Amino acid sequence: QVQLVESGGGLVQAGGSLRLSCAASGRTSVGYAMGWFRRAPGKERSLVAAINWSGSSTYYADSVKGRFTISRDNANNTVYLQMNSLKPEDTAVYYCASRAANDIYYYAWQYYYWGQGTQVTVSS
Repeated sequence: QVQLVESGGGLVQAGGSLRLSCAASGRTSVGYAMGWFRRAPGKERSLVAAINWSGSSTYYADSVKGRFTISRDNANNTVYLQMNSLKPEDTAVYYCASRAANDIYYYAWQYYYWGQGTQVTVSS
C-alpha cells in the first residue's frame, strides 16, 4: 500500500505561481509512475501532468504546457507540480496518483493510489 498526501494548494491571483507537493509513504521501495489530475467544478477529473519512475519521461496536457512542470525527488518520495502563470481556469481540486510502473499513464483508471486532493483557486 502507498499513501499519498498533497500540499501546497491555496488562493493566488491570476499570473501567480504555486508549487504542489505529493509525499508518498508506505511501500515506496517499488518504483512508481505518478500523475497529477484536477477536477474543476462541474467538470470531470482530467490529467494535468505525468512522470515516469525515473523522471526521464513527462507528459503535459495542452492546457498547461509551458506553464506547469512536473518533477520528482525519489530520495524523498515526493513529486512536485510547479504551476506558473496561473489562470482562473486552473481553479480545481488537484490530486496526485500513482501506480507501480516505469511508464507514463494517461487515464485515472490506470492509477492505483490517490491522495485526498488540494484546492487551488485562481482569482481574476
